[in-house]
Amino acid sequence: MATKIDKEACREAYNLVRDDTTGVNWAIFRYDGCTIVPGDQGSVYEEFVSACTDDIRLFAYVRFTTGDAMSKRVKFVLITWIGEDVGGLQRAKTSTDKTLVKEVVQNYATELLVTDHKDLALENILNALKKAGGANYDAQTE
Repeated sequence: MATKIDKEACREAYNLVRDDTTGVNWAIFRYDGCTIVPGDQGSVYEEFVSACTDDIRLFAYVRFTTGDAMSKRVKFVLITWIGEDVGGLQRAKTSTDKTLVKEVVQNYATELLVTDHKDLALENILNALKKAGGANYDAQTE
């Protein structure tokens, strides 16, 4: 059976993360049978990481404040998590299902495919955002 997405519900979760006034910094899009639906959401990144268990696959839209001494700005990351215990067929379907998520989640600085918990470390995500951002003025000293 083909995967579907609950676009309206997922769009609401997406907009909560984008909204500067909500305090929501991440939203998960999970599978409910053959439908992608919004899952948990929160403000603490470590809570999101703990939701990434070895037996599931999910998509997440995560907000980060990045920048350097010259400026601070909000950046967004689209993360695809595929746990270690997810079967081969489900792993393969995840990449095609991501196109459904991208119909809703359209604004992000970078996207990451993550299968190992160590790759979810905050430092690794921020480094990926820094690379995607181009110029790095942190190297300058006064």
